[in-house]
Formats: sequence, C-alpha cells, structure tokens
Amino acid sequence: MKHAFVFPGQGSQAVGMGKDFYDQFSTAKDVFDEVDETLAPLLGHKLSAIIFEGPTETLTQTLYTQSALMATSMAIYRTLEHTLGKPLEAHVSFMAGHSLGEYSALCAAGVLSLKDTSMLLYYRGKAMTECVPGGAMAAIMGLEIDVLEDIVANAECFIANDNGGGQIVISGSKASVTKAMEVAQASGAKRAIALQVSAPFHCPLMANAAEIMKEKIQNVTFHNTKTPIITNISAEPQTQGTVFKQHLVEQICGRVRFRETTHAMAHYGVTHVTEIGAGKVLSNLCKRIQKDLITTSISTVSDIDEFLAIV
Repeated sequence: MKHAFVFPGQGSQAVGMGKDFYDQFSTAKDVFDEVDETLAPLLGHKLSAIIFEGPTETLTQTLYTQSALMATSMAIYRTLEHTLGKPLEAHVSFMAGHSLGEYSALCAAGVLSLKDTSMLLYYRGKAMTECVPGGAMAAIMGLEIDVLEDIVANAECFIANDNGGGQIVISGSKASVTKAMEVAQASGAKRAIALQVSAPFHCPLMANAAEIMKEKIQNVTFHNTKTPIITNISAEPQTQGTVFKQHLVEQICGRVRFRETTHAMAHYGVTHVTEIGAGKVLSNLCKRIQKDLITTSISTVSDIDEFLAIV
C-alpha cells in the first residue's frame, strides 16, 4: 500500500475548525499557540480567536484564511504523529496540497518550520489581496479542459485551478472572465459560477504579488525532504528545497494542477489518499478523478480511528 497526504486550500475554511483538537490534545494546542505567537505582532490579535469564534466574514478574508487553514492542518498532522508515537513519514509515500495547502505539505514534510510557514502565508495573503486592482474568478462545471483552454485564450483570461472531476476555475479581468463564462455556457458547460474573491488568483495579473513573495521566500531556509511533494506547478514529485522555493513563487501566477497531481499519485502507485485539515474537498476530488483510490479525510477528532485502521 502506498499512502499520500493532501492538504486543503482556500474555500475549505469554517469557523470552529480544529477546535476539538485544540481542546483535547496538547500537541494541537501547541501548534495554534505557536502560530498565534508568530502572527500576533502583525495581526494585532490571536489568529486562533478568529478560527474558533469567527466571524465568518473575517475568517474568509485571504489575509486570515491562508494561515488559519495551515494551522488547522498542522495541528491535526502533529496530533496524528503523537497518537502513532512516531513521524508520519513512515506511513506516507507522497504529499501534496492545493494552492496554500502546498505550504502545509512543506511544513509537514519538514521543508519549512511552522514559524516560517506562518509568516510566509501571512505575507502571501497580504500580497495577493493588495497587489491586484480588481479582477474576477469563476468556476466552470462540465467542460473538458481542452475546450476551456480555447475559450479562455480567446477571452484573454486564464485557467487558475484544474481541479478535475468536471470543475475548472478561471481567472482574469472582470470583463474577460464574464466573456469566458458566457462562451462556456454556450459551449455546453453545466454551470458557470462567479466566485466571491478579493483578487484574480493564479494568473499573470498576480505578477506584483509574485515579486513580493520571491523576496520573502528567498530569505527563508528551505530544507530538502525524504518525502516527495507533488507540487502544483510541476504535478511531479519534488524533494529539493531550492526547487520548492522556485515553485512557490511560480505558483502565485501559475495554474494549480490538481487533476494532474492526482493522476501522478496514481501513476506512482498510490492507493490511499488522506486529506488532513478542514473539510473534504480534496478527498472528494481525488475520488472523482481516480475512482479506484481509497480516500479518507481527517477534520475532526472522531475521524482519527478511521485513519488508524488503514496505517
């Protein structure tokens, strides 16, 4: 059996996520406390208070969401290690994350420290929301990727997330995204849904944010890892810290290739995928992309027993 861990990205957040781990496990509490201590000078308050108490309108702001989702994933991850009594690397062949979830994967694999991961995600969220005036994103359901590639090229917008399972997210200027939505629906898309986002993520309009993150990332130590991480940019396993630095910068403007990432996991023999963090978005996507994968998710304490049964 080959096992992969995946870590969720923006959209999976929910007020109260990780609270049961915080209340029941000191290892989880230590994670939230360290993230609080790291970010309090920048935020002016505890991030955990927003995670556990809300309001939803604040938690869904990109400035908070990214570090909040990572903190929740890492609290769960370290609780699992404590429960097993040994590092989880012994039970996993690959890791991957969706957009900001790649930072969670890097932290879990020991490429980044928890403090550095928290700081980078704070600056990432800040740069992504402040550096782009306007823009839009939309989810297109029910069109093949090659059909949508032609549509976005003609509309002068971009594919941001290739999520597989008939779900693709596009990004660009408001006018270009609106045009692409109209053409997509006329071309047989089941649905075209405008997303409530603060900026057009994962497209070339984020170039200024990428420059800011390049500077921030260069000042942080990235270690090599024995556990390969399938990155969003390459959709291939990577182990070198220098490569991760480059890919995280490229990821700001680049496409999240989650469909290809899931196919890569299957290609390398992965049979089980466990999503670690809030919600079940990625485990459900993996199952739709590769129906023979056995998928589980751990977002609450009650999910631990199911995980322990397969490791």
